[in-house]
Amino acid sequence: MTEVTDVIVVGGGLAGLVAATEIADAGKRVIVVDQEGEQSLGGQAFWSFGGLFLVDSPEQRRLGIKDSYDLALQDWMGTAGFDRDDDHWPKRWAEAYVAFAAGEKRDWLRAMGHRIFPVVGWAERGGYDAMGHGNSVPRFHVTWGTGPGIVEPFERRAREAQKNGRLTFRFRHRVDTLMMTNGAVQGISGSVLEPESVERGKSSSRKVIGDFTLRAQAVIVASGGIGGNHDMVRQNWPKRLGEPPKFMISGVPEHVDGRMIGITEAAGARLINRDRMWHYVEGIRNWNPIWPRHGIRILPGPSSMWFDATGKRLPAPLFPGSDTLGQLHYIMSTGYDYSWFILTQSIIKKEFALSGSEQNPDLTGKSWRMTIKRATNKGAPAPVEAFKKNGADFIVRDNLADLVSAMNALAGSDLLKHDHIKAQIEARDREMSNPYVKDAQVMNLHNARRYIGDKLIRTARPHKILDPAHGPLIAVKLNILTRKTLGGFETDLDSRVFGTGGEIIRGLYAAGEAAGFGGGGMHGYRSLEGTFLGGCLFSGRNAGRAAAKAAG
Repeated sequence: MTEVTDVIVVGGGLAGLVAATEIADAGKRVIVVDQEGEQSLGGQAFWSFGGLFLVDSPEQRRLGIKDSYDLALQDWMGTAGFDRDDDHWPKRWAEAYVAFAAGEKRDWLRAMGHRIFPVVGWAERGGYDAMGHGNSVPRFHVTWGTGPGIVEPFERRAREAQKNGRLTFRFRHRVDTLMMTNGAVQGISGSVLEPESVERGKSSSRKVIGDFTLRAQAVIVASGGIGGNHDMVRQNWPKRLGEPPKFMISGVPEHVDGRMIGITEAAGARLINRDRMWHYVEGIRNWNPIWPRHGIRILPGPSSMWFDATGKRLPAPLFPGSDTLGQLHYIMSTGYDYSWFILTQSIIKKEFALSGSEQNPDLTGKSWRMTIKRATNKGAPAPVEAFKKNGADFIVRDNLADLVSAMNALAGSDLLKHDHIKAQIEARDREMSNPYVKDAQVMNLHNARRYIGDKLIRTARPHKILDPAHGPLIAVKLNILTRKTLGGFETDLDSRVFGTGGEIIRGLYAAGEAAGFGGGGMHGYRSLEGTFLGGCLFSGRNAGRAAAKAAG
């Protein structure tokens, strides 16, 4: 039998959960379908560091940070670089989202029990002029509880709605078709996959044991992106970033396959900006992987020296934490798809964090006792030390000659020349004798320590890399790590999807990564970070409210 409801949400990630709870709260019936099992509820948000972009927050003000909507919008537009006819709705979404981040976003979350770690992080610092890419001030607010902490309020609301009979989950239901009649969406049909109890994130069976059909007045596509599908990433790779990497690691599980994007596009939805994407360059292979090709991103402070595969230092302002896509473009222009950090034990202790809820047990577990140890431990945080000891991309040596030799051995080449690396490090080290310098990275380091949050927990005291007192020396081979697609289905501010002819497809909505986090790409070419979860929240909320209203 065909089941009928008011609204169907495809995808049980953060955007889907937000949309579904808004629909249920409006008194409508909603069914959430997901090809994965119940253990994967929350999707990619669960694995995240829980960073949120907020503007002029109490946390910022307590740290002496002066922020405003105007400054944030200036940074967003300088970062996005909107330059296409297709950017009308993405730009409208960007303006609305910055207003949301400067307005009700924090209070809306707080009313659901969400809390924020008091030290605000400074991501994507740019380094160009005031109208260029980057955050002028720290805006990266870490959720107390990281990714699970951002999922929890919406999962709780969803479970309450489930008990009240307004929300139904259909796990292991894979959508194969959007059912259309006279240009309007009528529902979905697809395959029921065999039950699977694999650990969250691990690859699950695709064995089909049945089929299903669901009908509704509205369907919201919140199925995520393409980061687990390397073939699709390479297919959409923009020429402006050079040739696609031959070797990549995955920042998302294998089920982030882009399959539903193709199904929705085949139904007539307009997909724009598919060549805009967000992949990290500080990826390391997980020594204890959960999903295939599992990679983790280093969240670096500003002090590590960064070298390309040939041993040339990356040019200004491509410092750690400054410009992700600028770094990606430069690295791919070298003809190689990897690069290197060289640093000291003093730097790794203070400056290395790892993205992901599972890599931050102190913040994820909401343990102040464990969190305080980040500043007081003799070593780096335990997950970082575990990577230093076990990670395939980490090398630890007592002297530079041995370090460079081991780097060449790991890369399987002799590209790195000891004398060349030594000369660059010694030149940088000579700049450490004065508080004023010409080396732009060292200027950046001094600037970072003027912000109390960085000085306390994110930026090591300036020192010479080759000073044995700060050793041992550490090298890290950095790989390209897939993560987000920035383009998506073109939508208006109610998350209604446009068709290829420019018309609204009746009954079809899109939210989260599938919608480019709003409008088909509200980030433009680049992200300011902390904006992906927020884009899921904002677009999911808009989609849920609009679909509930349309359902009558």
